[in-house]
Amino acid sequence: MSLQVDQTIPIFRIFDVAKAKEFYIGFLGFTLDWEHRFEEVAPVYMQVSRAGLTLHLSEHHGDCCPGSTAFVRVKGLTEYHAEIRAKQYGYLRPGIEETFYKSRCMQVIDPFGNRIRFDEAIESPAGS
Repeated sequence: MSLQVDQTIPIFRIFDVAKAKEFYIGFLGFTLDWEHRFEEVAPVYMQVSRAGLTLHLSEHHGDCCPGSTAFVRVKGLTEYHAEIRAKQYGYLRPGIEETFYKSRCMQVIDPFGNRIRFDEAIESPAGS
């Protein structure tokens, strides 16, 4: 049997659980699926998800480096952009840009320098 990938889950480094929840749950509209600590004072490791995108957020220093990027192909970018812009989040007001590879992209940057690039292909007009 050849390799089959069922799901890819990026891990982003975070430094403040409250700020992470404000950004991912409050601003981006993700759901907190679960969070784990080995003990009360230990770093948190949690999972958030929305519309098929799952992310792991970790305070553990050995898991990953801050400043990572996840590239996510989506549909419905205009509607999602309008949804998050309406929230008037004080730290980020993302726009949508057209790319050289015929797509539209909205990049969001979390409070820890991690980026998600939500990318939607531009539909070609029929017959072109």
